[in-house]
This record gives sequence, structure tokens and C-alpha cells, in this order.
Amino acid sequence: MKVVLTGTEASTAPLAAALVGEGLDVEACPLVAVELLAGPPLRLDDYDWLLLTSRNAVEALFATLEGSLPRVGVVGPGTAEALLAHGVEPDVVARTSTQEGLAAELPRPAGRVLLAGAEGARDVLVQELGADFMALYRTVERRPERFPDGDLVVLASVSAARSFARLGLDLPCVSIGPVTSAEARGLGLRIVAEARSHDRDGLVEAVKLAASTAGSSPS
Repeated sequence: MKVVLTGTEASTAPLAAALVGEGLDVEACPLVAVELLAGPPLRLDDYDWLLLTSRNAVEALFATLEGSLPRVGVVGPGTAEALLAHGVEPDVVARTSTQEGLAAELPRPAGRVLLAGAEGARDVLVQELGADFMALYRTVERRPERFPDGDLVVLASVSAARSFARLGLDLPCVSIGPVTSAEARGLGLRIVAEARSHDRDGLVEAVKLAASTAGSSPS
């Protein structure tokens, strides 16, 4: 059972190690890359809340942050883990790892809110909270010269789903969560498993389930 990981080079190594530990054959084929957007240092003194929806947003934030942080809300345990790696504990971690889930758990009134993330990100939090939005990075699709022969493809973001769909391959896919699954299905991809928790552990369990269902249990 070979599993192909399609995330950024930085994000795939820990997931690959976890899957190899489960006895799976893993190959990385990054279909997306992150480009930081140039701009002045980011100061957040005027905000009551900062909202982050991905690991990439956390890393981009600390590449440009100047000064202290307000209260921080994040989408899911994966984003929280990335924030903790920088010594910051989030004030709110959405139990449902979507913008809708985070919006539902923030106190009202939230005051002045900034959503910082990817260029072209979904605007649910902007609409529901009247939040400002700042693009810190863009996600760029990568087209490999050759896509590996594999049995399962892991899609850890909407961008990866779009990039994989452009290859026109018919391979079963494992998705990190409902937003990615919906995008993938809309593009005609086959989602055979979805992570229950939208993080590395959730993906590992979803891949194990998909492998077992395919008749090739990793154990």
C-alpha cells in the first residue's frame, strides 16, 4: 500500500514519518507551495482577536509579526500545535475545524477582529464577525513531471485538491476535513476517507481506515 502525500514540503515530513511508523509505504509529491507576501511588519495593537486557520498562516504570521499578540483563535488542533511551537497558547481552538466552527465559539461581541491567512481565503469569518482580512501568503500550485504510482492520495488542503484534480488522475483520496472533501468531490475526485480530527493524527487514522477498507491493512 503506497500513500502519496501532496502537501507542501515542510508539512509532509511529520505526516510521512507517522505513516511509515504504521507500516505504510509513503512517497511525497508536493502539489502546492507557499509564498510569503511582501509587506511592512505586522502590528496588532488595535485588535481584540487574531484568527488563524492553518499552520501556514501561523508560520507566515511569525515571519512578519512585530510586537505582541491579542487573543488568538484557531481552527483545529493542527493550527493550535503550530502556534504552541512558537510559545503561544491559543485562547480558542475550534472543535469543528472550519471557519464556521471557529465563528460559533468566539465570544460576542468579539470587538475588532483580524483574520490573517492565505490570499483568496474563504470569507466566512469576515462576513460573520465583520473581521478585517490580511493576506500573509499565497498558495501556488505545482505540477510534477511525474506523479508517483500510488494506492492512496492524501489531500491536506483545498489547494492540494485543486492541484491534484488538474492532473486528471483517478486515484482514491483521503481528505483532511469537510471543506477539502467538498472541494475535491466538486472537482470529480474520489474521497474514500475523511479525517475525524483535522490534523496529523486524524489523517493517519483516516489513511489506516482507507488502507484497511481497500484490503491492505497496514498492520
